[in-house]
Amino acid sequence: MKQTPPAGAPRKTSFLRSMRAVAWSLIGLRAGEEYRRDLQNIQPLHVVLVGLIALFALVLGLMLLVRWVV
Repeated sequence: MKQTPPAGAPRKTSFLRSMRAVAWSLIGLRAGEEYRRDLQNIQPLHVVLVGLIALFALVLGLMLLVRWVV
């Protein structure tokens, strides 16, 4: 049985929403009310996982670029 959080507790975001928020933050377009809401709701584990995924994608992209050029 799933328990619902109390009315005053902040709601945790999904992993997909965390990915979107971190992606917008990386390019510098996150501001205003959405930014404040994300600061309250984003789970730190999601931020770490998104960072690792982004790092892996960057390294893979650079390897493919080097292979394509050479």
